[in-house]
Amino acid sequence: MKIAVKKSDFVLTPYMKSNDLRATYQILNTVVPYLILWFLAVKAAAISLWLLPPIIVLMTLFSIRCFSLMHDCGHYSLFSSKKVNRIVGFMLGVINAIPQYPWSRDHAYHHKTNGDWERYRGVADFLSTEQFSKLNSSDQKLYELLRHPLMAFPGGFFYLAIQPRLALILGIYDFITHLFTCLKKEPRTGLSEIICAHKSKHWHTTTEFWDLLLNNICVISVWISLSHFLGAGFFLSFYSILLTFSAVIFIWVFFVQHIFEGSYAHNTKDWDYLLGAIEGSSYLELPTILKWFTADIGYHNIHHLSERIPNYNLEACHNENIHLLSNVKTLRIADMLHCSKFILWDSDSNSLVSIASIRQSILDFRF
Repeated sequence: MKIAVKKSDFVLTPYMKSNDLRATYQILNTVVPYLILWFLAVKAAAISLWLLPPIIVLMTLFSIRCFSLMHDCGHYSLFSSKKVNRIVGFMLGVINAIPQYPWSRDHAYHHKTNGDWERYRGVADFLSTEQFSKLNSSDQKLYELLRHPLMAFPGGFFYLAIQPRLALILGIYDFITHLFTCLKKEPRTGLSEIICAHKSKHWHTTTEFWDLLLNNICVISVWISLSHFLGAGFFLSFYSILLTFSAVIFIWVFFVQHIFEGSYAHNTKDWDYLLGAIEGSSYLELPTILKWFTADIGYHNIHHLSERIPNYNLEACHNENIHLLSNVKTLRIADMLHCSKFILWDSDSNSLVSIASIRQSILDFRF
């Protein structure tokens, strides 16, 4: 029997306080080794390419930590100052080639709707069982293929390396089209009026546009500079491998934190924020070294109870409230592949189900 709990039952407030000294130390012990590893990679490549794999592994792990700290900055929890979080978050976004502010805005929406599967469909825009059943056989197979675990490799590379650049190009193209359309209708229309009338589907606010633009300028400038100094062949191939493996782990960690058997996946009408946090977010139990590199994001249920808790307080908060977390799903690395099966939402049972189970139920119904 489940015991009903309220958010007020949890001890959260003491853990919401940011520690600037600790946050600064985290940035230094993450970014400095990452830059040193770039230097070592260049030196190692001049000796033998066989020296690069262990460096790639370490750089991937530090890249993941950069992303996790950027995530904290997006919630304004890493540092006590909102401005410092924005500046540091932007810099960490450049390291992983992703515009931090637009990403954080989308991520905030995920927090507001976690477990409400009518409004938010997870990391890969999952379909409901009803929508899936209306697809023809070829489209069903394509849907299944695109959400196969191995698709995280090309998908991850696209997500970090291409999508932010493509969003800027397509957004500017849309604006130019809008500009000429407005001038054609009314040649005397002022530029400020045209800008105000334009609603882009590639960014939601002016702040997002500037963050996207500045991120692209910084990222592409770094790519050009390092290609010049290190050689385009070496830099682009090494960086592509690094970016791809980092993105795969980002995606998979985020995936299993919400997509698992028994995850809270409700419709909007009866959706409950607290249950979304407790039962729609897992506790990913990782080895100590991986806890450090992921900045304790495995305590995801606590993070969803309050996104203002910085990563360095998550474990203590988890331990403080562990008696209230009996309904939280505990997962381990070995469970990740099993979670990948639950890629459909059954709105009737308010649960995540596998394609195999849907096909089996259809066969059972026929016979």
